[in-house]
Amino acid sequence: MSADLTHIDQWVFDLDNTLYPAECDLFAEIDVRMTRFVSDALSLPEVDARRIQKQYYAEHGTTLNGLMTVHGLDPAPFLEYVHDIDLTPVEPTEALKTAIKELPGRKYVFTNGSRGHADRVVHKLGLSDLFDGHFGIEDAGYEPKPRRTAFDKLHDKFAITPRDAVMFEDLSRNLKTAHDLGYTTVLVHSDKDWSHEPESARPASGEIVEDHIHFLTDCLTTFLSTARKSGPES
Repeated sequence: MSADLTHIDQWVFDLDNTLYPAECDLFAEIDVRMTRFVSDALSLPEVDARRIQKQYYAEHGTTLNGLMTVHGLDPAPFLEYVHDIDLTPVEPTEALKTAIKELPGRKYVFTNGSRGHADRVVHKLGLSDLFDGHFGIEDAGYEPKPRRTAFDKLHDKFAITPRDAVMFEDLSRNLKTAHDLGYTTVLVHSDKDWSHEPESARPASGEIVEDHIHFLTDCLTTFLSTARKSGPES
């Protein structure tokens, strides 16, 4: 049975491994560049830098937030460096473009990456004209999902009403806050573990069933195309 989203007129999408498949493995590039940045910034061998990188991710939500909190790091050079990656694996598809274009209401990208990274990836996907805004980590005051403050700033900027909104994510923990705020939640899962992160921060497989997840899909395009929506296309 298709998902009933007839009450939705605000569509919030995570970026990485959600709007494009996890099999593109862009995070592998970002992960290596983060290690190099931490190594240079803290004058550490890369093996020690990687340990610090993962420690900060676990303790502060993102490596960047840890670097800012512990070392007072300027975030701009970090974001520019780690997102300077090859987007060749990301390919546009007409099916996804059509599915998003036909969604009734407003559409947003909500990422723990930079707004510039969101702009580049969305452009590469051929979706630049379809979203009403991109919300990056700088818009959240560098407070990452799943922190409530990040969601509050998203809502303030774009006047989002959670009960009328749906959120698509590949990380289950980020959907917990969304669920608690009243969103409909959709977990986009993959069997590929791109993260190398602690278990709670890893992408979800299709075997995960949690109370804060309303719908589960391994194909965003199919889910959007088959869901019941308000308006003539339903």
